[in-house]
Amino acid sequence: MEAQELNDGRKAHTTKIALTAISAMAAETATFPIDLIKTRLQLHGESLPSSRRTSAVRVVSEILKNDGALGLYKGLSPAIIRHLFYTPIRIVNYEFLRNFLVPADHTVSLSSKALIGGLSGVIAQVVASPADLVKVRMQADSRMASQGMEPRYCGPFDAFNKIIRTESFRGLWKGVFPNVQRAFLVNMGELACYDHAKRFVINNNIANDNIYSHTLSSIMSGLSATTLSCPADVIKTRMMNQAADKQGKNKYRNSYDCLVKTVRIEGVKALWKGFFPTWARLGPWQFVFWVSYEKFRQIAGLSSF
Repeated sequence: MEAQELNDGRKAHTTKIALTAISAMAAETATFPIDLIKTRLQLHGESLPSSRRTSAVRVVSEILKNDGALGLYKGLSPAIIRHLFYTPIRIVNYEFLRNFLVPADHTVSLSSKALIGGLSGVIAQVVASPADLVKVRMQADSRMASQGMEPRYCGPFDAFNKIIRTESFRGLWKGVFPNVQRAFLVNMGELACYDHAKRFVINNNIANDNIYSHTLSSIMSGLSATTLSCPADVIKTRMMNQAADKQGKNKYRNSYDCLVKTVRIEGVKALWKGFFPTWARLGPWQFVFWVSYEKFRQIAGLSSF
């Protein structure tokens, strides 16, 4: 009997991992162009602080003019690879810790959910950081090409090889500290808020456990996650985009140095560059992911998240 329960538990765990990966790939593909725009906005002004102000519309126009419609998906493959690791680890880990640490007949506090969500995000991001680094570099490469400069990489595998060759194997984890900071904040806001908001909506009879409650919860969690994580996201993007010059020196010594230089040169508002594209992406991303994931769980005979 115990062996059967253990086998069923493993099967359910494996199913959850597969379903999170599929749902994440669908969400990433649907919203990737918005992520590309966000990255371009965050990098704008880094190398040319005195350059004219830009906007999401101008960024899209430049991409379409220089690279065509496919340019909006520059860096998609490493993003998909990242989510094959990142999303299953954080989502499945969060649910496991939530159910393991707290008995089923007790309500989990929001603070406990926030801590569990943050820790799950940290673990997932450390594993997925190399793919995230390549994604950011390739997105930045398309911006360099539009400025008449030669791209650094031909593709994701070329990027992996060149980073290891020029920056060592440890170079794949460049920017991991601000990356982990962002992951903690994002998942603290996203997972805890989605989980808590969904139960609030259901318990107060605003909606049943269906697409309506999932949509409302994803909108609230997206706003929460964006507000908390945007400054760390800007620092993370700039830290991961920088490559050593011919003398082997980096523009930023660490995330704190990047924070100080960004605020001093561009002002505090620069820390929230790309806020609306980030929110515009997180909202649809979470909508596609959570609605898909919850539906897949229902089809697979699993309980709601």
